[in-house]
Amino acid sequence: MKLEKHIAPGTGVLAVFLTALVFAVPVFGVETAEAGPKWGMILMGLLGGLAIFLFGMDQMTDALKAVMGEGMSKLLAGLTRNRFTATITGAITTAVIQSSTVTTVIVIGFISVGLMTLQQVIGVILGANIGSTITAQIIAFNVTQYALLPVAVGFGMQFVSKNEKIRLYGGIIMGLGLVFFGMGIMSSAANPLRSYEPFVEVMREMSNPILGITAGLVFTGLIQSSAATIGIVIVLASQGAITLGAGIAIVLGANVGTCLTALLAAMGKPAPARQAAAAHILFNVIGVIIWLPFIGQLASLAEAVSPVSAGLSGTERLAADTPRQIANAHTLFNVANTILFIGVIGPFARFIQWLVPEKPEPLPEYAQPVYLDDSLLQTPALAIERIRLEAVRLGGYVDELMEMARPVVLYGGAADLERVVSRGKELRRLHDAITDYARRLFSSELTLDETRRLEALIIVTVNLDHVAETIAVNMVSLGRERLERRFAISGETAGRFQPYASGVREAYLLALKALDSKDAEAAAAVIEMKADIDRMSEEIVEHLSARLLSDDPDRAVLYRVESRLVELIQRIYYFSHMIAGEILKESEARKGDGEAYRKAS
Repeated sequence: MKLEKHIAPGTGVLAVFLTALVFAVPVFGVETAEAGPKWGMILMGLLGGLAIFLFGMDQMTDALKAVMGEGMSKLLAGLTRNRFTATITGAITTAVIQSSTVTTVIVIGFISVGLMTLQQVIGVILGANIGSTITAQIIAFNVTQYALLPVAVGFGMQFVSKNEKIRLYGGIIMGLGLVFFGMGIMSSAANPLRSYEPFVEVMREMSNPILGITAGLVFTGLIQSSAATIGIVIVLASQGAITLGAGIAIVLGANVGTCLTALLAAMGKPAPARQAAAAHILFNVIGVIIWLPFIGQLASLAEAVSPVSAGLSGTERLAADTPRQIANAHTLFNVANTILFIGVIGPFARFIQWLVPEKPEPLPEYAQPVYLDDSLLQTPALAIERIRLEAVRLGGYVDELMEMARPVVLYGGAADLERVVSRGKELRRLHDAITDYARRLFSSELTLDETRRLEALIIVTVNLDHVAETIAVNMVSLGRERLERRFAISGETAGRFQPYASGVREAYLLALKALDSKDAEAAAAVIEMKADIDRMSEEIVEHLSARLLSDDPDRAVLYRVESRLVELIQRIYYFSHMIAGEILKESEARKGDGEAYRKAS
């Protein structure tokens, strides 16, 4: 994993440039003229501060994700066996990476591919909401006057060190500093507004819970960051410009607005992913509705558990105490909601599944069986013949998959590879339909000959599926690695692969012909090709080994990928050999003479 993917080389320079720009414009000294606030300077400070705040959050989150690496995914996938561990895992992961959005998007990806259940995902989302409150707690510390120290330290670590880990930690420290620095700019820009009566009146209106929640929801939905919304609320609170009740209402709205990202991540995904997004939205919405009549009580509880500044009164005391009270109210809200929901995760998940049902997606025509007729199950000889015809049909589509994948694995992009994966999954459905039909046929009264023929066809079908899996899973993974590492297969190497792949395909088509026409000679020809296939395989491996001595820094990785591709192509021949062998055994069994097959082997 390259560092540049997470922290751009110009990050430090950009931060210094932004810092210089801010100090070049007297934002920190915004004055209120007799005619009213200087709106241009205020907007410049608020928008510039927000930009630096969001930039710092992104930098910190990206660096934290890079430091955790695969550990984050393993933690989420491995520690979610029950609702309690799922909740704790979601809280810890989100607290570490400082982004509930990232946690939610990851688990939506997991449920899409069947690695997690909906109940596990709901547990993680409950925990993620608790973990996200750590951000507000950090923001509530009034350390903006020291913000440039971590910026300088983090920049120094990135600029001086060549160690990737140290540079990543520098990115985390610098990002945190930029968060506080952006808040300081916004705070100074908002200072004149504390005495501007129209603005004060608008903030008073936010004490109306409906208005406050709506404002938080809309703003968070627009900027896609609940942390930014909460940061602005805390900035206003630090200026004494917003009451605790209004701040809580806006924060509750931000909890709903942040669900938009999960909703966008689930669009176009399977039903389980949409169910996870629906659970996230519904949980937060219900939580807000529950607390809507009790915002006053929540505010009183936050005041009770928060420290009090002695010797202050009026606006000064409001500015000193309210930021921490808002952060604590945010934490209390999410912890209380989690306690309420954790006992009913099972019924809640079933309700979500009823609300967002998993409708079976219509299969394309080529993935639906054509010859399998249930009415023939009582006539085994005819049913077995239908299985053979369906297997031939499956084999033809697998050949199309092979031809589709050949250029894609070597040169195609991510979308091309996904199409190969999708086609492979659909062909797996056809294979499963054949297998299920054969299973039901086994419950009929079969003769020994019919049993032998049916078993042979099952083995043939399984090997056809193995060919499809080799292409759509194993070869595609090599194509993805090629894209991730950004290397290309050389024209010379690709040229050597072409006759080898063509020879293996020829063997596969001969095996398919033997299946279609019950042609023992074609099956024997497949087996006789083994020496030629082995020779071509050895020649390519020798070529790759010779190229291993080149000065290309990626040569070792490329050698491993290309060698693996040789192995996978040879595996397709192996499965073709198995198909041909079953057909030969079937042919010789009918003749009562297995000598031809023994010679061919």
